[in-house]
Amino acid sequence: MLTGDLVRLRAFEPSDAELIWRWNNDPEVGRWMFGGYPESAAQIARRFEELPRNSYAGTFLGIEPLDAPRLIGSVRLRDAAPETGAAELDLRIGDKDYWGRGYATDTMRVICRYGFEDMRLYRIALTVVADNVPARRVYEKVGFVEEGRRRECFRRGGKWHDMIIMGLLEGELR
Repeated sequence: MLTGDLVRLRAFEPSDAELIWRWNNDPEVGRWMFGGYPESAAQIARRFEELPRNSYAGTFLGIEPLDAPRLIGSVRLRDAAPETGAAELDLRIGDKDYWGRGYATDTMRVICRYGFEDMRLYRIALTVVADNVPARRVYEKVGFVEEGRRRECFRRGGKWHDMIIMGLLEGELR
């Protein structure tokens, strides 16, 4: 397990699928997330039973608070390539009781430290909806900088939103 000041990151278990299904169906949790087509709880459970082993190419971990053994979110480093030393990062705090309390920031520091030190990455990138101000604050707090913008490419609530491309290089983590 990977541990920070507030969180531990651990591999997913098949029993986590039901909670993921609930988060996937909560409009507030999924407001700024790219969503696929609706999945049943059984489909998610099957997918969790078949999750590939965490590896250099992709590491998908559950987030738990240190003081309670309960899943509150997920974080993933994906599409890692040793040729470029780069990966993409996805983060979701699904348990709304843990929003705005430092858990996302601590998770970002833990997963980025893991990416730079253990995976030997040089660059970690992510995309975020421009209007998702709380997420942008978290990313900036740990050192991510805006590197570009894709205009009006994400539709939510009948409105098009810009996506911001952010990056963090080895040595910039705060």
